[in-house]
Amino acid sequence: MYTFDSCVRYSETDEDGKLSVTGIIKYLQDCSIFQSEALGIGVEYLKQHDRAWWLSSWQIIIDRYPRLGEKIIIGTWPYDFKGIYGYRNFMIQDTSGNYLVRANSIWFFFDTAAGRPVKVTEDDVRGYKSAMTARLEMNYAPRRIEIPQTFVEGTPVHVCKYHIDTNHHVNNSQYVEIARDFLPDSFPIGELRIEYKKAAVLGDVMMPRISRTEDGYVVSLCGKDDVFAVVWFGMRKG
Repeated sequence: MYTFDSCVRYSETDEDGKLSVTGIIKYLQDCSIFQSEALGIGVEYLKQHDRAWWLSSWQIIIDRYPRLGEKIIIGTWPYDFKGIYGYRNFMIQDTSGNYLVRANSIWFFFDTAAGRPVKVTEDDVRGYKSAMTARLEMNYAPRRIEIPQTFVEGTPVHVCKYHIDTNHHVNNSQYVEIARDFLPDSFPIGELRIEYKKAAVLGDVMMPRISRTEDGYVVSLCGKDDVFAVVWFGMRKG
């Protein structure tokens, strides 16, 4: 397992003084990047070899939101590789070892020169093999999110420069930030799932479709003829 320590900063908190949902995702994303960089197979290495790991889906369970100034430990580890896919768990703990966040993610390996997914080889994951461990204990949800037929349309969102990351696509966390804006202010998020379908780029327009479900909300961020991402927000219990 790869871990790093942090302290919840004011700039990462929401209006309640707790780490925001987007802040949580950024911590998890940073942790995987830090591990890859430490192993010498990070962003620049992949770029030089015309490769990239692209995120296919998230499942994030929030057991407790850490507070402003609270010390936290963020960790990640891969637990399997099959075909074009890599499977990775994440966690955020407090200093007593209690889980604050548990997460699962599915990634696919991409040949950026050919513009298509490619199978993972032993050399591609040579550093990760020694870090592999058992799958985290949690209730695993399917990768695909069912999109309800009934929805209301939200205000279209134009992709701007601040949405874009080093892959020249909208960053994974930005889809959640955009979708979260269409939830009722009082909705307490206890779990979220994200399915990424097509990478949005600068100049694209996302047309949100918001559906109320029995246990939360589904926000589909759509293009003219396709879907960029689907985000499910589950209500916090208790």
